[in-house]
Amino acid sequence: MIEIPSMRPETRYGIPTADLMLFNRQYVCGYSYLFRQPRWVMELIDPATAMQPAEDFDRLDNFREDLRVPELFRSTLDDYRGSGHDRGHMVSSADRKSRNILNSETFLLTNMSPQTPAFNRQIWRKLETAVRDLQAKEEYVEVYVISGPLFEMGDPIDCIGDNKVVIPDAYFKSVLGERADPNTNRMQLDLWTFKIKNVGQTDPLSSFLVKTTDVERQAGLQLWDRLRGERWAEQKNRVREMWDES
Repeated sequence: MIEIPSMRPETRYGIPTADLMLFNRQYVCGYSYLFRQPRWVMELIDPATAMQPAEDFDRLDNFREDLRVPELFRSTLDDYRGSGHDRGHMVSSADRKSRNILNSETFLLTNMSPQTPAFNRQIWRKLETAVRDLQAKEEYVEVYVISGPLFEMGDPIDCIGDNKVVIPDAYFKSVLGERADPNTNRMQLDLWTFKIKNVGQTDPLSSFLVKTTDVERQAGLQLWDRLRGERWAEQKNRVREMWDES
């Protein structure tokens, strides 16, 4: 089966470039051969995908290589073993709990990036939860998310494992909310973009909000490229207030 990116619901507002596009059931991955990890991962969170399972559901934790990636550019479980870094999800396991196969796909290593434990288990998890809270708001119909690693090219490069999986300096998460406007009966789009250093953090999430253009420039990616014109140029160059503060 040949996947046509423009027919995927996650890509409605655009899709960045990558060395290899990987299409899963409910998310799309743009993989980097150089960094041996996703360059970005894109998902759509809506009432259908956010369906919660029975209370006895357990996440599968079946971490594994993605055999769709050429072996020369693939990361492996051994790369992470003993590295001191977590296999950090880009699409959260908690976002895909309605079916076992959907949860299983989040444990492919093409959805993983080397995160410090203090980052992965605290601020990154907090941001994932906040995005699910946004989708649960009555006025938001769908929430589109692009997540990925960021690298400071002037800094020394640190890697893990024999395959030299590069450790990111930071991560970004760009969130596009599709909101029903009761006054106009039309859909409105709200945009937030976060950049967080790959270390433990205690500051509120709002302190990590940045201009989308800043992340695009550092990542070398165009985010939401189907949204064009002066209005969207202005949106990408502003920092929107956080939907909730905690």
